[in-house]
Amino acid sequence: MSQDSRNTEHDIHRDDAQTDPAASREERAQEEDLAAAFLRETEVVEESIEDGKKVRRRGIYLLPNLFTTSALFAGFFSVVAGINGDFTAAAVAIFIAMVLDGLDGRVARLTNTQSAFGAEYDSLSDMLSFGVAPALVSFTWILQDIGKTGWVVAFLYVACAALRLARFNVQIGSVDKKWFIGLPSPSAAAFVAASVWTFHSFDAEAFGFKLLMLIVVAAAGVLMVSNIRYYSFKDVDLKGPVPFVVLLAIVLGFVVISVEPSVMLLLLFGTYVASGPTLAVMRKMKHSPPEGEA
Repeated sequence: MSQDSRNTEHDIHRDDAQTDPAASREERAQEEDLAAAFLRETEVVEESIEDGKKVRRRGIYLLPNLFTTSALFAGFFSVVAGINGDFTAAAVAIFIAMVLDGLDGRVARLTNTQSAFGAEYDSLSDMLSFGVAPALVSFTWILQDIGKTGWVVAFLYVACAALRLARFNVQIGSVDKKWFIGLPSPSAAAFVAASVWTFHSFDAEAFGFKLLMLIVVAAAGVLMVSNIRYYSFKDVDLKGPVPFVVLLAIVLGFVVISVEPSVMLLLLFGTYVASGPTLAVMRKMKHSPPEGEA
């Protein structure tokens, strides 16, 4: 068969397919069925109780989950930056993830878009940003120089972060919102990240700083799973009026932090980390009976 004959036959078949509306409708129907099946099988369906009735809701809320995804990206970027040796960027990324993590919940409450999917997604994002990222960044920077003890302490931090998040999820609604039970994982991550940022900026790589970093990571991990109470700041009314001096203090705080961000953030979160054990000791001393009394 000549080339012209084959081309003519191909054109005839193509024209037949284009002029057959039944075949075109069948192909489109098959494509729509595949798309519908894919959407149906991958759709998220949640059951919730609203006004005493069980409600099934399909789909997810986009806005709060965008903030959670951004926090997840910041945590992953921190891991990549730590592996590449850019520890300043890795520490800053953890703080960015911390800010975004605080926004997603507030946005969900303000827009009434809370969901079980969002809560689970937020926990997984927190595990990377505040569990894996700080441990890996501290390990790749200085803990690996200590040998086996370094990676064991890094793993201890990761495990404690996972336990902290799991305990927090099952205790929602059963504890006083004014207090956190155990050090919150974002604050623990900020304490570790600020330590890495500060010590790395000053090239503090002596053996003493290695031991200090070991203690920082281990203490942050243990405090997360402790029963020590930390103030949550959830009872602060952000909508009500405040004295002018409060706004002035906030402005001054930003100015002080901008002078030396790593040091100021380390002092800020170091104070918060120490506040839990300090208040616990003060409460115990206040309630302990005086000497000589039974």
